[in-house]
Amino acid sequence: MTDIMTTDEIFFGRTELDKTRLETIITDALHNADDGELFMEYNQSEAFVFDDGRLKNASFDSMQGFGLRAVIGETIGYSHASEFSEDAVERAAKTVKAVKSGYDGSILLNPSRSNQSLYVPDNPLNMVSSETKIKLLSDIDTYARDKDDRVKQVSTSLTGEWQAVQILRSNGMRVADIRPLVRLNVSVVLGNGDRMESGSFGMGGRETYQKFLNRETWSNAVDEALRQANVNMESLATPAGEMPVVLGSGWPAILLHEAIGHGLEGDFNRKKTSAFSDLMGKRVAAPGVTVVDDGTLINRRGSISIDDEGTPSERTVLIEDGILTGFMQDRMNANLMKTASTGNGRRQSHAHAPMPRMTNTIMDNGKHDPDEIIKSVDKGLYAVNFGGGQVDITSGKFVFSCTEAYQIENGKLGSPVKGATLIGSGPEALKTVSMIGNDMSLDSGVGTCGKEGQGVPVGVGQPTILLNELTVGGTEF
Repeated sequence: MTDIMTTDEIFFGRTELDKTRLETIITDALHNADDGELFMEYNQSEAFVFDDGRLKNASFDSMQGFGLRAVIGETIGYSHASEFSEDAVERAAKTVKAVKSGYDGSILLNPSRSNQSLYVPDNPLNMVSSETKIKLLSDIDTYARDKDDRVKQVSTSLTGEWQAVQILRSNGMRVADIRPLVRLNVSVVLGNGDRMESGSFGMGGRETYQKFLNRETWSNAVDEALRQANVNMESLATPAGEMPVVLGSGWPAILLHEAIGHGLEGDFNRKKTSAFSDLMGKRVAAPGVTVVDDGTLINRRGSISIDDEGTPSERTVLIEDGILTGFMQDRMNANLMKTASTGNGRRQSHAHAPMPRMTNTIMDNGKHDPDEIIKSVDKGLYAVNFGGGQVDITSGKFVFSCTEAYQIENGKLGSPVKGATLIGSGPEALKTVSMIGNDMSLDSGVGTCGKEGQGVPVGVGQPTILLNELTVGGTEF
């Protein structure tokens, strides 16, 4: 957790706000409420996009503001502004006090304090010149075109963000965090006659640009994008039907995130709109399946030293050996469900109230060698990469598109296939897991999760796993 004095200069040194006066306003605004906080944010972000051999777009944005929240049972009073002034905070206080008229609650205990720091608070935007960043994208473009003369298009982007936050609670407790975030994306299109196919790769994390300027790092990203495009050039139509499906390690855990993870967030279970509602302590997955949400991983995209309510991040076991053992909680839903926050209260910005959100959602290792898993399948599908998908939280039903997949025939990988979709139910799919690999890996750092109009950075990870039966939608007629 960042030293509060580091953010004091941002929120008090350059504004008219007085800490003592601010504490008085917040204490009065939250009197008799169940919970609440003042969330202050300063954010800088930039993006560079290189396309068709030239710089297509370069942008920089800075944003600042605060959000004041009062929680009264299941009701939230929330007011936000982009102006740091005592008048603005007082106006926000009047708004949130209106929702607790006549209410006589007792403010929750403050979150525990922590000195953990999961990332260096350096501002990546200021450490490297714009010229250096643009040259990186130009070098990537040149490298990709020189590597394969079938390249028709190269699109690259580099984005960075630096977010400083300070959270003030009603009794004067203050906590702070400074969060860097960077991402590099590479996309290529290959053409051979009338056939055009694409491939892409992205990577990022809570760090500076330095690693991504390393030639070995960015050239590996280009090589991976070209490899995927080459695979797609050889792909055949996908057979459809019910069949065993092997999910590769790493990014395929996006299916775990969407089809299972959202259903384990506290608000959906408090409202009993999740497929996992009322299943605590019961078997919801095959033996051996252990799923955790871990926001404490160093430099990972989904990690947070503290959440957006000031609670330290933690490793929360959600499913252990197939048994449902926990939900991801923010403070409000935890209080209403008579449990404790797990450090999963997250918000997109000061203009949004926090809610239970995932950080890095991971399935733990099993004991099987990945090759052994492939060899066990007579006829099925091996899914390595995914694109978009849709999930119904209430039923757990999902549809996901594969961007890289292969046929499995007689225990061996066969031809790559194009247009495969996976269709099923998250809770049911977990029960069909019969083999879990020993090769757990995390995604490369590109995930963004959307919920109720808010987007936050997340991570996923898993080993290779075998689902005994899943519906595969195909393109073979």
